[in-house]
Amino acid sequence: MSETMTAPVPGLRADLKLYDDEALRLRADFPILSRTVHGKPLVYFDNAATSQKPTAVLDALNDYYTRYNANVHRGIHTLSEEATSAYEHAREKVAQFIHAPTPTGLIFVRNTTEAVNLVAQAWARKNLRPGDGILVSVMEHHSNLIPWQIVAQQTGARLRFLDIRDDGSLELDDLDRLLGERTRLVALAHMSNVLGTVNPIAEIAARAHAVGALLFVDAAQSVPHMPVDVQTLDCDFLAFSGHKMCGPTGIGGLYGRPALLEAMDPFMGGGSMIGEVHQEYFTCAALPEKFEAGTPNIAHAIALGVTVDYLSSVGMDRIRAHELALTRYMIARLSEIEGLTVYGHAPGRGGAVAFILDNVHPGDLSTVLDREGIAIRAGHHCAQPLMRRLGTPYMATARASVYLYNTSDEVDIFIDAVRKARRFFA
Repeated sequence: MSETMTAPVPGLRADLKLYDDEALRLRADFPILSRTVHGKPLVYFDNAATSQKPTAVLDALNDYYTRYNANVHRGIHTLSEEATSAYEHAREKVAQFIHAPTPTGLIFVRNTTEAVNLVAQAWARKNLRPGDGILVSVMEHHSNLIPWQIVAQQTGARLRFLDIRDDGSLELDDLDRLLGERTRLVALAHMSNVLGTVNPIAEIAARAHAVGALLFVDAAQSVPHMPVDVQTLDCDFLAFSGHKMCGPTGIGGLYGRPALLEAMDPFMGGGSMIGEVHQEYFTCAALPEKFEAGTPNIAHAIALGVTVDYLSSVGMDRIRAHELALTRYMIARLSEIEGLTVYGHAPGRGGAVAFILDNVHPGDLSTVLDREGIAIRAGHHCAQPLMRRLGTPYMATARASVYLYNTSDEVDIFIDAVRKARRFFA
C-alpha cells in the first residue's frame, strides 16, 4: 500500500487474506489484468457489465479456428464431426453447470437478451390473451422488461410490478396480492445488476406455480457468481450470458423445461431447425436444434464449455464466498466517505455496489477514476424504472462490481481514488 493510501478499518481485512491469496494466483490466468491504464495498474471493477477472460478460454477459441474450423451437424468429414462433437459436448457441460436435467433443455443463444425475446415471442405471444397478467419487478434490467412490454402490446396482456423495500429487497408481502388467476408469467432477476439483491427465486416459484403461472429467471448476474441449480429453483425458464462469466461475447444459454420448449413455436426459421421442408410447409427439428436456426456461434459455444470447466475448477461456492467478503469490505470502506450513499442493503446480495457521491455526476466520477486506472460503470445500468424508484440524482449511479480475480488491495486503491475525486469536485 502506498504512503498516501488511507488505512482500512481495523479488522475488516482479517478474513480476506486467504481470498486475496487465491485471487492473486488466479490473476495470472487473465492476461488483460497485467496491463496499465493511464500509467496505472488496471483495477477492473466493471464485472457486472462484462468479465475478463482466462487464457484457457482464449486458447479454446484459437484451437477451434486453427485445428477444426467447420460447420456442425451437417458434414460427414472429419473436421465437421470434430466440431459437432465439441459443440455438443459444450452443451452437456453448460447444462450440467446449471444442473439442467437434460442437455436438450439448454438452447445456445447470443445472450440473455435474446433468450428473453425468444421466450416472449415463442411462448408468451402464443399463450397470452387479453387481460392475462405478466408480473415483473421495478428492479429489472431493460432486457427483462421491454420484451414483455412488447408482447403485452401484441397480446393485450397487462404488466404488473412488484415493488422493493428500502433495503433493496423485493416487497414479497405484495406478491400474493399481485398474483392472481389471470397471472400467466412471472419474470424476475435472480440477482439485481444495480442493487446486488439476490431474490428468493425458489419461494417465488412455489407461489407463482400455485396460481398456475410460469417463472422466467434472468440469471445474467447470478450464474457467473454463485451456484445455480435450475431444479432447486424450480424455474420454468432461466437465461444467462457467457461474457459475464469469464466466457466470450455472443454466446449464452436459455434453459427451458423440455415439455414447454416442445410446445413452443420456433423463434426463427432457416437452416438446422427443420425436420422436413416442403413447398408449402415444414416440420421442426427435435430439441435443441428447433431453436438454433442457421450456423451457430460454434467457437464461442465450445469456449463457453471451457469457461464452465474453469469456474468449476475454482469452485462456485468459493467464488461466492470471496465476493461476499470483498463486497462487505468495499461497502464498509465506502461508508467511511462523507457524502456518499450506497444503494442496496438486502440481507442476500452479490458483488455489485451502486453508489452516489454528493454533487458529483457518476459519469464525472467514472472519468476521474479512469485516470487512476480504475474501471467502474456509470449511468442507469439499463434500469431506468429502478433509478426513478430510488430517486437517484441524475437518473444514474456509479457502480463497482467485483469478481474472483479482485483483491482487497484493489478496493483500497479504489477508495483512495474516490476520496481524491471528492476533494477534486469539492
